[in-house]
Amino acid sequence: MGNNWTVKQIPNQQGIRVVITGASSGIGYETARAFAAKGAEVVFAIRNVEKGAVVSRQLMQEYPSAKLKLMKLDLSDLASIHEFAQEYQQTYDSLTLLINNAGVMTPPYQKTKDGFELQFGSNHLGHFALTGLMLPLLNNTPSSRVVTLSSTVANGGKINFDNLDGSKGYNRVQFYGQSKLANLLFAQELNVRLKASGSNTISLGSHPGRANTNLFSLGSGKQAGPLMRIVKFLLSPQSAEMGALPTLYAATNPMLDGGEYLGPDGKGGNKGYPKIDTSVLKLYNPQITKQLWDVSESLTGISYLS
Repeated sequence: MGNNWTVKQIPNQQGIRVVITGASSGIGYETARAFAAKGAEVVFAIRNVEKGAVVSRQLMQEYPSAKLKLMKLDLSDLASIHEFAQEYQQTYDSLTLLINNAGVMTPPYQKTKDGFELQFGSNHLGHFALTGLMLPLLNNTPSSRVVTLSSTVANGGKINFDNLDGSKGYNRVQFYGQSKLANLLFAQELNVRLKASGSNTISLGSHPGRANTNLFSLGSGKQAGPLMRIVKFLLSPQSAEMGALPTLYAATNPMLDGGEYLGPDGKGGNKGYPKIDTSVLKLYNPQITKQLWDVSESLTGISYLS
């Protein structure tokens, strides 16, 4: 299906405005880079604005006509998410693409400012709240899309509704899997609800396989230490540039209808070129997803489409 699809096949993106969370490094940066090369206006929604300024200058050197904007967003803080959405809506009147890319992986037990376990709070609840707040602009923009990144670890994930905050025990790997399964279920359910409401916006999911990114910094946002860089090299069989392809395919391919889940076409979905990953068919459980949706609305205070 992907036919060795690459960024060269992305159509011209002039007139497209895209918000990318976590765009200052890894897959988010490669996604931003591809859109900048194609003429899109790219909003870096990032926690570390100083780091974003450095990579923004790098991109401007590579693509002098690139249209880039940095905006602060801390997905572990609901107040920051509201501030970002308010500032964006005061600045812009449209949004073509929202790419929910940012994430933390297997940090020590921590809670967000709002009392959520860090991985579930940032990876899922933060993006749930952000998407809900940005949805009016998406709905008012023709051919708009939301792409939410999951992971192959979602295949073994489970939503533990009795211990979402980790107060009854915390396993960092299991909680990462839970957050990534939540990302996948959210992408699917959002598309179902958008279609039911008659919206022209579509929602898709993607995962990068095993890509060489800074997720191994354990939530610090800093470069991983020497040992973790070795582990990362051994466990991550492809570059961040290749890992970004499923997201870029989901965001730009006109043949997709919404609800698709894109990942690498290699063995185990670990590496390769984009294709539709059918694992979503066995992972999507309507009852669990509805419960997750209701809990997410309750915890974030963000009401969505019915």
